[in-house]
Amino acid sequence: MLTLTPVFRVLGALLIAFSAFMLLPLLVSPSPFHQPGGAFMLSALATAFSGLALIALSPSSGSFELTRRQGFLLTALAWTILPAFGALPLLGSELSAADAYFEAVSAMTTTGSTVMTGLDREAPSILLWRSLMQAIGGVGVIVLGIIMMPFLRVGGMQLFHTESSDRSEKIVAKAFDLAAWIFGVFVALTMACAAVYHILGMHWFDAINHALTTVSTGGFSTHDASFAYFDDASLMWAATIFMLAGALPFVAFIRFARGKYRAFFTDIQMRGFLTFLAAAILLVALTRFVRSEIPFLQSLTTSAFNIVSVVTTTGYASEDYQLWGPFAVGVFFILTFVGGCSGSTAGGVKIYRFQILGRLAAAHLSRIVSPSRVHPVLYHDRKVEDEVAFSILSFLVILLFSLIVSTFLLAWLGVDLLTALTGSATALANVGPGLGDVIGPAGNFATLPAAAKWILSFMMILGRLEFFTVLVLLTPAFWRA
Repeated sequence: MLTLTPVFRVLGALLIAFSAFMLLPLLVSPSPFHQPGGAFMLSALATAFSGLALIALSPSSGSFELTRRQGFLLTALAWTILPAFGALPLLGSELSAADAYFEAVSAMTTTGSTVMTGLDREAPSILLWRSLMQAIGGVGVIVLGIIMMPFLRVGGMQLFHTESSDRSEKIVAKAFDLAAWIFGVFVALTMACAAVYHILGMHWFDAINHALTTVSTGGFSTHDASFAYFDDASLMWAATIFMLAGALPFVAFIRFARGKYRAFFTDIQMRGFLTFLAAAILLVALTRFVRSEIPFLQSLTTSAFNIVSVVTTTGYASEDYQLWGPFAVGVFFILTFVGGCSGSTAGGVKIYRFQILGRLAAAHLSRIVSPSRVHPVLYHDRKVEDEVAFSILSFLVILLFSLIVSTFLLAWLGVDLLTALTGSATALANVGPGLGDVIGPAGNFATLPAAAKWILSFMMILGRLEFFTVLVLLTPAFWRA
């Protein structure tokens, strides 16, 4: 029988920590006793009380270990319940329950889709809270990708077991040290990003908010125009570099910080990711330069910023790239699904899956030509087991099926096909903007029906947790075993 005591204890501790973060926006609020400061005070108290109640209702002495099934349940509950509490302060901004939960889920999953307008006039505390939720979600996503997903053996992530996430039924041993390293690297990158933004001309408040949402590859901005508000090439290049940093494996940064420089520069996943991005940027930049007679440096700057933003699933926009022509629109739709590296803040399919699929396809072609030969598939000098290959193929099938179901449901609600398709894609890949006049780079999700926002909220969580972490809870065998 599934024991819930450890799950509730950890979830309660997460809620208490989450409530502490809710007090930080009070630093930029005129008064903690008037709106929106009062909303943060009440929300923090409600969140802390709920966390304490969970701990009180699940007494347990001494240390404990989480099993794989408990890990699945804890992960799904954390990414479902924490946004619900994170939405409480947003209700004070006159958002409906559907809008507030959508915004909070978008933040915690680092998707970056928004239903809020008038950001330039919004209370600073609300803007800071949106950015903080993306940073909290970003750190949580890295921990999920480095510690939890390899342990849960989801979507081929078992390839990335470390000494702190072994194949046994343990995910607590040594995990604290690794989580501390992750947090330290994330904070260092965020501080560096904020400093660079400020040096290049951003006000400190904008610099801090955008640093939080750049390194977390979340994409929330303090302005309705997103990064187009600043209209500065140097800021776009700075953002491009830090978005890339957020989409690289944080294990590589940890190795670099510990003096293992060669391991950082020889990572096969990083090389493939950066090579792919360079090719995509040059292709779009050269196409715009030839067809639109735009100066090459300007074309390269805007192409690099927007392509890196989409591929890393950040979601910033410096302009409406739908105006670049049908070719660019097609490229950006395809790039929606790519994603960054494993163990990063980025969403999407992840580059390692494409690399392994390419090797599997090459091996299959070799078997057709020479059936009697042995064709092992290697990745990072490790053999890709059949279990890993099956996990990756299953991941892609579920992604396609989820995209079809979500598109169908949104269309059934009266959403036009382009919005339904690209909205579903951007939710599942945790990218942010879709395509079209409604949810494109120049629009947002505010006008969608409430039911559509609930559906997309679920799809954001489903995509962030790589599908099986959530879907396994729907099987009767999970609760019987």
